[in-house]
Amino acid sequence: MNSIQDIPELQNLHSLQNVVRIPREIDVPITKRVKKLMDTPEFRRLARISQLGLVSLVYPAANHTRFEHSLGVYRLALLYLRQLSRFDRFHELVTAEDAEILIVAALLHDLGHWPFCHPIEDMHLTNVPEHELFANSFLLEGEVANCLRDDWGINPRDVVTLLSGKPKSKSKMLLQSILSGPLDIDKMDYLQRDSLHAGVPYGRNFDQQRLMGSLCMNVEGNRLAITEKGKTAAEMMVFARYIMFSEVYWHHAVRSATAMLQRAFYHCYPNMDLNILFRTDESRFVESMFKQTKAESIGELWDGLFGDSRLLYKRLFEVGFLDTPELYERLAHKGYSYLAKCSERFALELSHLTGIRVAPYQVLIDAPPSGHETQFLVDIISAKTEKTAQLHERSPIVNSIASKSFDAQVKRVRVFVHPSLRDRVLSSVNVKSLIEIATTVAT
Repeated sequence: MNSIQDIPELQNLHSLQNVVRIPREIDVPITKRVKKLMDTPEFRRLARISQLGLVSLVYPAANHTRFEHSLGVYRLALLYLRQLSRFDRFHELVTAEDAEILIVAALLHDLGHWPFCHPIEDMHLTNVPEHELFANSFLLEGEVANCLRDDWGINPRDVVTLLSGKPKSKSKMLLQSILSGPLDIDKMDYLQRDSLHAGVPYGRNFDQQRLMGSLCMNVEGNRLAITEKGKTAAEMMVFARYIMFSEVYWHHAVRSATAMLQRAFYHCYPNMDLNILFRTDESRFVESMFKQTKAESIGELWDGLFGDSRLLYKRLFEVGFLDTPELYERLAHKGYSYLAKCSERFALELSHLTGIRVAPYQVLIDAPPSGHETQFLVDIISAKTEKTAQLHERSPIVNSIASKSFDAQVKRVRVFVHPSLRDRVLSSVNVKSLIEIATTVAT
């Protein structure tokens, strides 16, 4: 293949034939070799794993799948390649073979996700792999690996390196920034798609076309950048992400459900074969956990999430970094076992103070996990002077969000309790003092 423009998927980008339609009225070009990857068991499994998991308990229409999202990301990879191919520097760095690796990496980027993957990964438990590394077994053997070798002429290890490795060449670093970076194809898709299915406008309030039309390379040639005309669109994308975290991903009821799932998994996972569990689809995962939570006598947690009647724990208390930094720091970014100990101590003290029997799992503490959100290091290149500035230097909106971080602004520490306890606790207990006691003892 001589050039990027000769890649079949790019040639069919605007074809009206051989397409798959995804919301909202988007046609995704499907070549024979793409279809073969889509029809593998490993990829079809993504059609039975929801993109947002527990969010649908709060936003009922948010039932879209990782299969749909993966198609959207694959299509965006083609659009990014078409835009960047306008620059001679891009052709000097990126070969047609490199571009094809990016295309399949975009399509397969979520292959290692298991049901409710992100809440479980956030706990950083022993023997729980990172989903990027878990994907390697799907990519390096089986039908997907055979398709990559036979139909694409691609070594599966090159896809693994682009998805989860640390490339050293400029070209691979540039391609990896397209997959994972402040303006990557993953965020570009999930913000708008999640917003659409959740029924909220927040993730769609940025000009995707304008932003993609401004894409270029930074001076070093190892990372995505934008021209000045994309500045406003980039600002709005950053803000859209901030609001989606605030109103959807870290909505207090979503976090209640997340805390319930995490506590149930925490009790059960030592007695489960994770290699088998993580290879299942969502319905089988839920069924396996139903059996295990009953065996562990914590069935009411899982029943509240997936039983016949929804029963989410109620918010008893919350605090952000900007409210009470000292109290926030006692719980934020700590290991999950520490949070569990604090919750159990809180439940014990609550039982003593109220005379009510409070089970250890009926108090849940939800806090920002270790690690921080991606920083917004985006270069803006002047078309006239070719001078470079950072987006956060040119934008007070981005600077405020980046400097304070998502954690401080959005990811709050919350205490949830079983609904039968909330009103009785609020009327008789100083919750803040009880948290201080629980964290002191747990330390």
